[in-house]
Amino acid sequence: MQIRPNYVQNHLSTSTTTTTTITAATLFSPPTPMETDPTKESKLPSSEPLPPPPPLVPPPPASSKLRKIVMVASIAAGIQFGWALQLSLLTPYVQLLGIPHTWAAFIWLCGPISGMLVQPIVGYHSDRCTSRFGRRRPFIAGGALAVAVAVFLIGYAADLGQLSGDPVAKSPKPRAIAVFVVGFWILDVANNMLQGPCRALLADLSGANQKKTRIANALYSFFMAVGNVLGFAAGSYTHLYKIFPFTKTKACDVYCANLKSCFFISIVLLLTLTVLALIYVREKPWSPERGNTAAGDEEEEDEGASESSPMPFFSEIFASLKNLQKPMWILLLVTCLNWVAWFPFLLFDTDWMGREVYGGDSNGNPVQVRLYDRGVRAGALGLMLNSVVLGFTSLGVEVLARAVGGVKRLWGIVNFILSFCLFMTILITKMAESHRRFATVGGGATVPLPPPGDVKAGALALFAVMGVPQAITYSIPFALASIFCNTAGAGQGLSLGVLNLSIVIPQKKKKEKEKGKGKGKGWWCQ
Repeated sequence: MQIRPNYVQNHLSTSTTTTTTITAATLFSPPTPMETDPTKESKLPSSEPLPPPPPLVPPPPASSKLRKIVMVASIAAGIQFGWALQLSLLTPYVQLLGIPHTWAAFIWLCGPISGMLVQPIVGYHSDRCTSRFGRRRPFIAGGALAVAVAVFLIGYAADLGQLSGDPVAKSPKPRAIAVFVVGFWILDVANNMLQGPCRALLADLSGANQKKTRIANALYSFFMAVGNVLGFAAGSYTHLYKIFPFTKTKACDVYCANLKSCFFISIVLLLTLTVLALIYVREKPWSPERGNTAAGDEEEEDEGASESSPMPFFSEIFASLKNLQKPMWILLLVTCLNWVAWFPFLLFDTDWMGREVYGGDSNGNPVQVRLYDRGVRAGALGLMLNSVVLGFTSLGVEVLARAVGGVKRLWGIVNFILSFCLFMTILITKMAESHRRFATVGGGATVPLPPPGDVKAGALALFAVMGVPQAITYSIPFALASIFCNTAGAGQGLSLGVLNLSIVIPQKKKKEKEKGKGKGKGWWCQ
């Protein structure tokens, strides 16, 4: 049976150039290698040149899973738990040790000094750490251990002072004070050593994903609020020392024993969260030859230090400041001005409640001292409300940013809210003065009474509202610094350390200004 040649030729003319009479045998025979070999077809001449290969562009840093970010951010809860305990429990303990007021400025000056030096230095070296455990994890582990040692020294200062020769019944106790001061300085250094690498590791895990960078810093702010709430709650429970009966000694009364018991819980919480985070979140070792490395999973790529050759630390700092782009300079300026406004509230909030709202005096007669203490405790309740609002606002940062049109606009709006709240402190102070009530006690002396309920409610509401701008302040500037750092290709650790300079410089100026004035929040105004 013959197949008509014209029919076959019409249907095969697009794939062959020479056509003859085709039989059924030749049509259904297996194809020859020439017909199916793609390499042979690729060698056929073509009239169009091949396109050039695409350029080799390194992929942007990949972000890690959200649960890894949550694990690292949870370390903030352990850090803030200890700070909240100090605010709520250190006053009677310092009175027990007999720390003179002239030491207070010296003790608290460590905070801004360590912030100016420790965070940039630690950030610089964490960007270039070649440990097999990663770049950030060794500093986080070392900072957590140093915090535990510092908290132990602070809690056991009275006992160590007694063992060194301090009298039990006399005050001041110079050896105990020396141990306390050493522990407090170590605590400031350790906290700066811990918080900077934590923030940098969050930026590493977020990679080039700007939304995840903002979420990571918002989660860090949220866990700061959780730590505050837990710390204030633990500090308000006055019988916690019964769980650890060995904490009450000859040199350590009930308040001291309760402080040590809370500090034990603080150490356990911080070390537990740190160990879990460091076990779950892994980093690839960094080497100058490789440049970019991965953090998070061993399969996930992440940002590494862009510099291949190390520079001296101060040269790097000056080079970073010199080469800062305009957005980063604006961020540093706004952050500095922002914290100039924040520090009066953060330093004097409970003191403002005790002195201005309640009308007490920490250096007055016993009735005024008791009234001042009531105001300080009311301020502690305000800080609890502030922490609750801070936590919920931190979880809603992304929603608020979308609602107002971006994180930068959100930051600007909450700064106006902060300004309004600071103005309201003047109004509440005037209301408290105008509604001040006095009572006559034995001997004809008049003493102020607690303020009316509406004044107290207004002051507590002010504390709570301040949690909204505080949540933005604790998250958005750090997220923007990490984003600008990714854009410029700089090291996350050093960039966040430079940002911290704009925070601690106004703090240092404020501390120096208030040195010797006898005003403050908590124990150092006693």
